[in-house]
Amino acid sequence: MDWFTLTLICAFTLASADAATKRWMSDSSVVEITLIRAGLAGLLLLPLVFLQPLPQLPLAFWGWMMLLVPLELLALLLYMRAIRDYPLSLTVPYLAFTPVFIILTGWVILGETVSLAGMLGILLVVLGSWLLNFDRQQYISVNTLVNPFRAILRNPGSRLMLLVAVIYSLTSAGGKAAMAWMPAQQFGAFYYACTGIAALFIFSLQNPANLRVFMRRPHFNFAIALLMAIMVVTHFMALVQVETAYMITVKRISLLFGILYGAMLFGERHLTRHLIAGGLMVAGVGLIVI
Repeated sequence: MDWFTLTLICAFTLASADAATKRWMSDSSVVEITLIRAGLAGLLLLPLVFLQPLPQLPLAFWGWMMLLVPLELLALLLYMRAIRDYPLSLTVPYLAFTPVFIILTGWVILGETVSLAGMLGILLVVLGSWLLNFDRQQYISVNTLVNPFRAILRNPGSRLMLLVAVIYSLTSAGGKAAMAWMPAQQFGAFYYACTGIAALFIFSLQNPANLRVFMRRPHFNFAIALLMAIMVVTHFMALVQVETAYMITVKRISLLFGILYGAMLFGERHLTRHLIAGGLMVAGVGLIVI
């Protein structure tokens, strides 16, 4: 299967997992949702880790893992709270800010710098986020132009997802550094399996009753975990076929799928405006990562 098809599957399964989580687990705690999205999905991915022998892994690799896994869990908890409690159209698109923040973390951790096209991409992402929160006014003034940005800060779901984007900018740069010691396709399954096992250990130790979530609606739980596992597998299968920039740009189409799910399943309004805003953010991501 070619990289473009794999990446579209990756984007679609991520958006579908978000919509399914909001539909089927809205009455579950954030910890319970994380146990399904990370714990169960990590267990499904565990056999893929051992399809080839693990390479020799230095202490530096394990140091990165000890830093990245807790951050990944924190991001998942915030992510799950955002999509459970707030509209998909005002939460999921803010993941587009991840590559904006990566400009800073990539420079600090990896020594990467941004181009003029990258700066234009940042402007498009910011413009898209402004349009997501824009409401028609009777007249245009400095105040009405600034209001959409104030709305981002007032909306708890948007704030949560912006924080997730900050954390993902750290884990993306750190993950790229750690991947120097392991093949990309193996690292994805390994990283997510470690995150899932950590979630199972921490949250079952915190409160064994959290594990009861596996007994409620098992078919729906398995479907959500399977969508997440497919997302991880297709992500890294695509990544080994093409430059990261192209793959990440296409994967961000997931935010458009998320906006469509929000309108179709949850009756979220302003579909046309949100799709235009999402399209601008995807275009901005493309310029940044390319």
